[in-house]
Amino acid sequence: MEFFRIARTQQTFTSRQLPDVEDACIEELEKLNLRSKIAKNDRVAVSLGSRGIKDIEKIARCVVTYLKDIGASPFIIPVMGSHGGGTAQGQVKVLAGYGITEEFTGAPIFSSMEVDKLGEVDGIPIYIDQYANNADHIFIINRVKAHTLFHGDIESGLLKMIVIGLGKHKGALAAHKQINPDIASEIIKKMSRLVLQQKENVFGVALVEDGYKNLAFIKALHGAEIEKEEPKILNLSKELLPKLPFDTLDLLILDEIGKEVSGSGMDPNVVGRMWNDPFGKPHIGRIFVRDLSEKTDGNATGIGRADFTTTRLVEKINRHFTYANCLTSMKPEGAKIPVYFDSDREVLENAIPTMYSRDPKSIKAIWIKNTSSLSEMFISEALVPLAKENKNLEVTGELLPLKFDDHGNLLKP
Repeated sequence: MEFFRIARTQQTFTSRQLPDVEDACIEELEKLNLRSKIAKNDRVAVSLGSRGIKDIEKIARCVVTYLKDIGASPFIIPVMGSHGGGTAQGQVKVLAGYGITEEFTGAPIFSSMEVDKLGEVDGIPIYIDQYANNADHIFIINRVKAHTLFHGDIESGLLKMIVIGLGKHKGALAAHKQINPDIASEIIKKMSRLVLQQKENVFGVALVEDGYKNLAFIKALHGAEIEKEEPKILNLSKELLPKLPFDTLDLLILDEIGKEVSGSGMDPNVVGRMWNDPFGKPHIGRIFVRDLSEKTDGNATGIGRADFTTTRLVEKINRHFTYANCLTSMKPEGAKIPVYFDSDREVLENAIPTMYSRDPKSIKAIWIKNTSSLSEMFISEALVPLAKENKNLEVTGELLPLKFDDHGNLLKP
């Protein structure tokens, strides 16, 4: 079969990279006046999630070091719902995959799936990690970003981590089971108010990445400020969110999906295919996922959004991790395995005949690493004229035929 040709292309985003993330973090922490709020030897639960955030290990170390410098006794807890297979050991492993270890941060890591119930909102129980509940103070560190399942003025960020992440597997299951996505933002705000009324010792560190996945913004907040400030931070995050440069594609090739890339494996804010809006933009005829990322540790959440994949990906799937994640989030469809073949060549040979555009010169295709790496890509011949009309795109390579190794898998030019 004759395949389309591809050209290396660069996409330009607004760069907002902080020159020194630890200096920026310290500057923000100073604004909280913690020396007057945290007594010597107070135990502080520094809460970290499962997302692959740029320099998250440095931010964790910065917060820990600052707290120790003012005389507190910080410790780290994983707050990631059902991720890491929904086990204490698995969640420690997730943190270690991001460089967050006791050795690097200087703080012990206490991981447990045990929770205490704080109360209920609209019949939805609210739970909190026991270590956090017994601490004198709680620090929530998280990226603020558009959510992959719902939209509103509160999406993925500090309040959601307070309500769902801190609730561990039990809390995440209860929340996902009973929160209607259409009103999720409002319910999360109501639930977080109950938590923050009972836990007046909460602080937050909100992070925003730019289109190059560099930290662009850090904001430290008192718990009482989060509901007011997080929507503003979310708006900034959405302004900086990288996207595909075309609204209509015949084919999108992803080298990998993974939990560190997106909570949904591949970000539907990038590829479309929201479960509640399957026809939203961009419209992509076929999605081909080549592999799982190394850091996802077999969690293939989101593979159900793909149309084609490979045997090597399927053989790496940890069903326990994947099912725990997808069932907890009430999205079993995220774990569905698409049509798969032994090699990339076989996938393309079988995928292309299912497209409306079958002439190699007319197929609109993009090949990217993952949905958080959109500054460099390969585009097909049919997209080159459109790319040249886009001021944010630069075709930096010549058109070349697809190349495969001896096993029939794609080789990058």
